[in-house]
Amino acid sequence: MTIYLAGGCFWGLQKYFDQFPGVRATEVGYANGPDSAPTYREVCDSSGHAETVKIEYDPNKISLRELLDKYFLVIDPLSVNKQGNDRGIQYRTGIYYADQSQLPEIQAVYDEQEAKYGTKLAVELAPIQNFYSAEEYHQKYLDKNPQTATATFRRRCSILRKRRAGRRSAKRLVTSPMRSRRTPRPSAPSPVRTMTSLRRESMSIS
Repeated sequence: MTIYLAGGCFWGLQKYFDQFPGVRATEVGYANGPDSAPTYREVCDSSGHAETVKIEYDPNKISLRELLDKYFLVIDPLSVNKQGNDRGIQYRTGIYYADQSQLPEIQAVYDEQEAKYGTKLAVELAPIQNFYSAEEYHQKYLDKNPQTATATFRRRCSILRKRRAGRRSAKRLVTSPMRSRRTPRPSAPSPVRTMTSLRRESMSIS
Protein backbone atom coordinates (compact mmCIF):
# COMPACT_ATOMS: atom_id res chain seq x y z
CA MET A 1 0.00 0.00 0.00
CA THR A 2 1.04 3.58 -0.61
CA ILE A 3 0.26 6.88 1.11
CA TYR A 4 1.58 10.36 0.33
CA LEU A 5 2.26 12.75 3.21
CA ALA A 6 3.23 16.42 3.02
CA GLY A 7 4.57 17.93 6.22
CA GLY A 8 7.00 20.78 5.66
CA CYS A 9 10.56 19.94 4.69
CA PHE A 10 10.57 16.49 3.10
CA TRP A 11 14.15 15.76 4.20
CA GLY A 12 13.16 15.28 7.83
CA LEU A 13 9.83 13.62 7.12
CA GLN A 14 11.49 10.96 4.97
CA LYS A 15 14.13 10.25 7.62
CA TYR A 16 11.42 10.06 10.28
CA PHE A 17 9.31 7.45 8.49
CA ASP A 18 12.27 5.39 7.34
CA GLN A 19 12.81 4.27 10.93
CA PHE A 20 9.54 2.38 11.35
CA PRO A 21 9.23 -1.38 10.76
CA GLY A 22 6.71 -2.01 8.03
CA VAL A 23 7.75 0.97 5.93
CA ARG A 24 9.10 -0.70 2.81
CA ALA A 25 10.32 2.34 0.88
CA THR A 26 10.11 6.11 0.82
CA GLU A 27 10.68 8.67 -1.90
CA VAL A 28 10.55 12.46 -1.76
CA GLY A 29 8.92 14.49 -4.47
CA TYR A 30 6.50 17.22 -5.45
CA ALA A 31 2.77 16.52 -5.34
CA ASN A 32 -0.64 17.93 -6.20
CA GLY A 33 0.48 20.89 -8.25
CA PRO A 34 0.25 21.65 -11.98
CA ASP A 35 0.54 18.66 -14.30
CA SER A 36 4.16 19.17 -15.23
CA ALA A 37 7.32 18.02 -13.47
CA PRO A 38 8.87 20.97 -11.63
CA THR A 39 12.46 21.56 -10.63
CA TYR A 40 13.31 22.31 -7.03
CA ARG A 41 13.88 25.96 -7.93
CA GLU A 42 10.43 26.16 -9.48
CA VAL A 43 8.88 24.62 -6.36
CA CYS A 44 10.66 27.23 -4.24
CA ASP A 45 9.22 29.89 -6.55
CA SER A 46 5.68 28.75 -5.67
CA SER A 47 4.94 26.31 -8.48
CA GLY A 48 1.99 25.09 -6.38
CA HIS A 49 3.38 21.65 -5.55
CA ALA A 50 3.79 20.36 -2.01
CA GLU A 51 6.99 18.75 -0.78
CA THR A 52 5.74 15.23 -0.17
CA VAL A 53 6.99 11.84 0.97
CA LYS A 54 5.69 8.79 -0.88
CA ILE A 55 5.49 5.95 1.64
CA GLU A 56 5.14 2.32 0.61
CA TYR A 57 4.15 0.22 3.59
CA ASP A 58 3.15 -3.29 4.57
CA PRO A 59 -0.29 -3.07 6.25
CA ASN A 60 0.40 -6.38 7.99
CA LYS A 61 3.28 -4.76 9.88
CA ILE A 62 2.18 -1.15 10.23
CA SER A 63 -1.32 0.15 9.73
CA LEU A 64 -2.32 3.34 7.98
CA ARG A 65 -3.69 4.61 11.28
CA GLU A 66 -0.31 4.07 12.92
CA LEU A 67 1.42 5.98 10.13
CA LEU A 68 -1.02 8.86 10.45
CA ASP A 69 -0.75 8.96 14.23
CA LYS A 70 3.03 9.24 13.85
CA TYR A 71 2.57 11.91 11.17
CA PHE A 72 0.46 14.10 13.44
CA LEU A 73 3.12 13.87 16.15
CA VAL A 74 5.65 15.80 14.06
CA ILE A 75 3.60 18.43 12.26
CA ASP A 76 1.71 21.52 13.31
CA PRO A 77 -1.70 20.73 11.76
CA LEU A 78 -3.03 24.26 12.30
CA SER A 79 -0.24 26.09 10.50
CA VAL A 80 -0.94 27.29 6.96
CA ASN A 81 1.94 27.00 4.47
CA LYS A 82 4.46 26.91 7.28
CA GLN A 83 6.24 24.33 9.40
CA GLY A 84 8.88 25.59 11.81
CA ASN A 85 11.10 28.11 10.01
CA ASP A 86 10.10 26.85 6.57
CA ARG A 87 7.48 29.03 4.89
CA GLY A 88 5.80 28.83 1.52
CA ILE A 89 3.03 26.93 -0.26
CA GLN A 90 5.42 24.01 -0.84
CA TYR A 91 5.57 23.48 2.93
CA ARG A 92 1.84 22.99 3.38
CA THR A 93 0.61 19.85 5.10
CA GLY A 94 -1.43 17.23 3.32
CA ILE A 95 -2.57 13.62 3.30
CA TYR A 96 -2.95 12.36 -0.24
CA TYR A 97 -4.35 8.89 -0.81
CA ALA A 98 -3.93 6.66 -3.86
CA ASP A 99 -6.72 4.20 -3.06
CA GLN A 100 -10.27 5.23 -2.23
CA SER A 101 -10.46 2.34 0.25
CA GLN A 102 -7.99 4.24 2.46
CA LEU A 103 -10.31 7.20 2.92
CA PRO A 104 -12.50 5.90 5.80
CA GLU A 105 -9.45 5.17 7.96
CA ILE A 106 -7.84 8.49 7.06
CA GLN A 107 -11.07 10.37 7.75
CA ALA A 108 -11.43 8.73 11.16
CA VAL A 109 -7.96 9.85 12.23
CA TYR A 110 -8.49 13.29 10.73
CA ASP A 111 -11.76 13.78 12.60
CA GLU A 112 -10.13 12.70 15.86
CA GLN A 113 -7.40 15.29 15.39
CA GLU A 114 -9.92 18.03 14.65
CA ALA A 115 -11.85 17.10 17.78
CA LYS A 116 -8.65 17.19 19.82
CA TYR A 117 -7.70 20.66 18.60
CA GLY A 118 -11.25 21.95 18.61
CA THR A 119 -10.86 23.70 15.28
CA LYS A 120 -10.54 23.00 11.58
CA LEU A 121 -7.18 21.56 10.55
CA ALA A 122 -5.02 23.16 7.87
CA VAL A 123 -4.01 19.70 6.62
CA GLU A 124 -5.20 19.00 3.09
CA LEU A 125 -7.07 15.73 2.63
CA ALA A 126 -7.38 14.74 -1.02
CA PRO A 127 -6.62 12.06 -3.61
CA ILE A 128 -3.12 12.14 -5.04
CA GLN A 129 -3.34 13.98 -8.36
CA ASN A 130 0.30 13.82 -9.36
CA PHE A 131 3.68 13.09 -7.85
CA TYR A 132 7.02 13.97 -9.40
CA SER A 133 10.16 12.52 -7.91
CA ALA A 134 12.55 15.13 -6.53
CA GLU A 135 16.11 15.45 -7.70
CA GLU A 136 18.45 12.67 -6.64
CA TYR A 137 20.38 14.81 -4.16
CA HIS A 138 17.13 15.26 -2.19
CA GLN A 139 16.56 11.49 -1.84
CA LYS A 140 17.65 10.25 1.63
CA TYR A 141 19.26 13.66 2.08
CA LEU A 142 19.81 13.29 5.81
CA ASP A 143 21.49 9.91 5.34
CA LYS A 144 23.88 11.54 2.90
CA ASN A 145 24.34 14.61 5.13
CA PRO A 146 24.12 13.39 8.74
CA GLN A 147 25.39 16.70 10.11
CA THR A 148 22.10 18.24 8.99
CA ALA A 149 19.98 15.62 10.75
CA THR A 150 20.50 17.12 14.20
CA ALA A 151 19.09 20.47 13.10
CA THR A 152 16.16 18.81 11.37
CA PHE A 153 15.08 16.67 14.31
CA ARG A 154 15.65 19.55 16.71
CA ARG A 155 13.18 21.55 14.63
CA ARG A 156 10.64 18.71 14.63
CA CYS A 157 10.94 18.30 18.40
CA SER A 158 10.60 22.05 18.85
CA ILE A 159 7.28 22.02 16.95
CA LEU A 160 5.96 19.28 19.22
CA ARG A 161 7.12 20.99 22.42
CA LYS A 162 5.62 24.34 21.43
CA ARG A 163 2.32 22.74 20.49
CA ARG A 164 2.07 20.91 23.81
CA ALA A 165 3.12 24.03 25.72
CA GLY A 166 0.47 26.02 23.87
CA ARG A 167 -2.24 23.59 24.87
CA ARG A 168 -1.12 23.73 28.51
CA SER A 169 -1.08 27.55 28.42
CA ALA A 170 -4.56 27.64 26.92
CA LYS A 171 -5.87 25.42 29.71
CA ARG A 172 -4.28 27.67 32.35
CA LEU A 173 -5.84 30.77 30.78
CA VAL A 174 -9.26 29.12 30.84
CA THR A 175 -8.99 28.24 34.52
CA SER A 176 -7.29 31.51 35.52
CA PRO A 177 -8.54 34.25 33.15
CA MET A 178 -7.11 37.07 35.29
CA ARG A 179 -3.60 35.67 35.27
CA SER A 180 -1.21 38.15 33.69
CA ARG A 181 0.75 37.08 30.67
CA ARG A 182 4.51 37.11 30.85
CA THR A 183 6.39 39.10 28.28
CA PRO A 184 8.41 36.57 26.28
CA ARG A 185 12.15 37.01 26.40
CA PRO A 186 13.80 37.69 23.06
CA SER A 187 15.30 34.51 21.72
CA ALA A 188 19.03 34.34 21.22
CA PRO A 189 20.28 33.63 17.71
CA SER A 190 20.46 29.90 17.17
CA PRO A 191 23.93 28.47 16.52
CA VAL A 192 22.29 25.93 14.21
CA ARG A 193 21.55 27.11 10.69
CA THR A 194 17.88 26.96 9.75
CA MET A 195 16.64 24.34 7.34
CA THR A 196 15.77 27.13 4.90
CA SER A 197 19.35 28.39 4.81
CA LEU A 198 20.70 24.87 4.43
CA ARG A 199 18.36 24.22 1.53
CA ARG A 200 19.38 27.45 -0.17
CA GLU A 201 22.98 26.35 0.11
CA SER A 202 22.11 22.99 -1.46
CA MET A 203 20.40 24.82 -4.32
CA SER A 204 23.47 26.91 -4.97
CA ILE A 205 25.66 23.84 -5.42
CA SER A 206 23.16 21.74 -7.35
